[in-house]
Amino acid sequence: MKDCGDFSRGDCVVYKGQPVSVVDVTFSTPTARGAGVIVKVKLRNLVTGQLYSDSLRAGEKFDEVDVEQHATTYLYADGTFWHFMDNTNFDQFQLDAEALGDAVGYLKDGQEGLRALVIEGRVVSITLPTTVDLVVTQTDPAIKGATATAQMKPAVLETGLRIQVPPYLTQGELIRVDTRDGHFVERVKS
Repeated sequence: MKDCGDFSRGDCVVYKGQPVSVVDVTFSTPTARGAGVIVKVKLRNLVTGQLYSDSLRAGEKFDEVDVEQHATTYLYADGTFWHFMDNTNFDQFQLDAEALGDAVGYLKDGQEGLRALVIEGRVVSITLPTTVDLVVTQTDPAIKGATATAQMKPAVLETGLRIQVPPYLTQGELIRVDTRDGHFVERVKS
């Protein structure tokens, strides 16, 4: 059992029956006499990725969750499931689109650098690296004299992901994309 007054970022506990990770935590002491410490937390559901915010009283206890992270390689998709391999024991496992969520748009065959979140021996989700390199497969032609500060244009990447890119980019270029919010980071020089 873990007291919410001892929470720190990254702690994994059970909140309302769901395994969550503490994303942010702040402590405040009300000025009224006898009032306890208020713990304001932001929690991320480890299964669905949903964010929760709550205010708790110091002293509330939560069960801890045993979470393991394993280095993982993405292998391929078969239309229904995405297949992965655990790099530590070479076991293969599969996840569906619901378990992966937005991560589907950042996965390409043979991709390494992923982490599998394992709770009680079961893989519940995949953690992506902060950035991935993807090829632009479709976009409008480059505009002569365009600068990076100009208006953005839509592009489709090799995984089917649609993002906004600077107007100087052309089809076939390799770019770096931030997996947290899907924005263009930079052109990758080969």
